[in-house]
Amino acid sequence: MNYEEAMEYLRSLWYGVGIRYDLTRIKRLLEMLNNPHKNLQFVHIAGTNGKGSTTSYISNILMEAGYKTGVFTSPHIKRFNERIKINHTEILDEDIARFITIIREKVDVLVAEGFPLPTEFELLTVMAFMYYNEQNCDIVVLEVGIGGLTDSTNAIDDENSLVSVICTIGFDHMQYLGTTLPEIAAHKGGIIKENGSVVVYPQEDVVMSVFENIAKEKNATMHKLNTGLIEVITDDITHQEFNFEDYSGLRIKLLGEHQVKNAALAIKAINILKEKGFKITIAHIKSGLLSTRWPGRFEIVNEKPYVVIDGAHNEEAALILAENMKKYFEGKKITFIVGVVSDKDYQKVFSPFFEMAHRFFVVSPNVGRAVSVKELSEYISQHHNYVESFNSTEEALEFALDTTLEDEVICSFGSLYYVGNVRNFFGL
Repeated sequence: MNYEEAMEYLRSLWYGVGIRYDLTRIKRLLEMLNNPHKNLQFVHIAGTNGKGSTTSYISNILMEAGYKTGVFTSPHIKRFNERIKINHTEILDEDIARFITIIREKVDVLVAEGFPLPTEFELLTVMAFMYYNEQNCDIVVLEVGIGGLTDSTNAIDDENSLVSVICTIGFDHMQYLGTTLPEIAAHKGGIIKENGSVVVYPQEDVVMSVFENIAKEKNATMHKLNTGLIEVITDDITHQEFNFEDYSGLRIKLLGEHQVKNAALAIKAINILKEKGFKITIAHIKSGLLSTRWPGRFEIVNEKPYVVIDGAHNEEAALILAENMKKYFEGKKITFIVGVVSDKDYQKVFSPFFEMAHRFFVVSPNVGRAVSVKELSEYISQHHNYVESFNSTEEALEFALDTTLEDEVICSFGSLYYVGNVRNFFGL
């Protein structure tokens, strides 16, 4: 297979198989491929929100310390290859074609043995393990796809996971994970390993008790982030500076109080890696944090007027975005460019913005399960008197820029699926 054929094969699994939660297929597939994951060491990261930036903080610190670091994330913003990186370099097209060709032959055997077809994400995970193993990565920072307990990434062995990291838990993917926070937490807490170490972002009591019980059952050591030890020194539109525990003068470019907490969570995980023999200095930590960028998460892509893009697509992320918009742009007229996919509770996603919005421009993300412009416009019109519909994100952006004053603000959010379009528009 060439790259295009490999991608078409993966797409056929996405549309033909969808999402299945069961580790038996991927474990058998990995066994057929000589278990490449058993030669790797992992930092395993789960959570509803914050996984991406926490993954980026940790991986950048490890890179600064000189470690060859595999980075596994999803979804991608512009290009599928972004999901599998070593340091900052994406997997090559020809490597994807080569690995998928090998994996597909094993899939045929798998099906002949009576297993159902694996999912796209299972194959993506297997390919990542093969690639990181072939390239002799020192460590892999592994972001969960959905949930944790039965997510494909949880096929790794307990002894190969050096530390598990659990970010904030909220309501998302409820058709797979459950409708209550304890049910969702049970899935996320599934990445806690037997006799392992886990670092946890502070959560509601009903969530923390789930993690505590899992950790006790697995004889794992749980390290809770104490946000009371965070002291923010500077917080403006360009950067944040803070102290945490024994570290002072830490600086990050990502904005919002939650990003300081995510950075502190990353430091807690790094401290555990140091205890396990990784040579990481305070200079590595400082430079790793400062170099961290995370596209599409309260990312400012233009000034005069400010244009902010954010992949917020669930209630918790929307509340954080709303808080940041008030914090950094208090009193400004804000035009929101919005779109959402149909498996999201968009009433809860958009409700925090009705009072602060000057205008809503509605678009439809370029995916098959997007909410139609008509449906979303009708809903928002029930709560706001200025709603316009557009055929594309680009058309909405052009009109917004033409009609927005320099001291006003444009914010595009609601789905990660069109964040890439906005970044392309600005040449990023």
